[in-house]
Amino acid sequence: MSIELRLDDLSSPEVVALVAEHLAGMHGNSPPGHVHALAIEGLTQPGVTFWSAWKGKALCGCGALKELDPGAGELKSMRTRSAFLRQGVGQAVLDEIVRTARARGYSHLFLETGTGEAFAAAHALYLRNGFKWCGPFADYEATDFNVFMVKRLGEA
Repeated sequence: MSIELRLDDLSSPEVVALVAEHLAGMHGNSPPGHVHALAIEGLTQPGVTFWSAWKGKALCGCGALKELDPGAGELKSMRTRSAFLRQGVGQAVLDEIVRTARARGYSHLFLETGTGEAFAAAHALYLRNGFKWCGPFADYEATDFNVFMVKRLGEA
């Protein structure tokens, strides 16, 4: 069964629960004060586009794109539900976000994520897709608990 990506307004209880699951996971794997994941209020702000991922009637993941400026975006809220891990959900969401960033004319797509074993699969996904390690961007500060990546768009 294929994965369907939907632009989402975050109004359904299922999607609200998935965002809560994502936040709980981030807080469970990062020290207090070191989680930069967006809650519903942040994901519904102007400049943020949110997608939900579905296999049939089952919500299996999500992701968002936040505009940093007219030439750059930030990947936010990438999450795959545990029952759908290693089934291509993260790749499908990432592909849609990269496609949208390119269509908007962004030259760079950034992300900030955590460190440690809980984030290893995410790091591997991003590296496979052409992201490279970089320094802090926007208002982020480097700590022992986060890392930064960038993908230059338009490159092979």
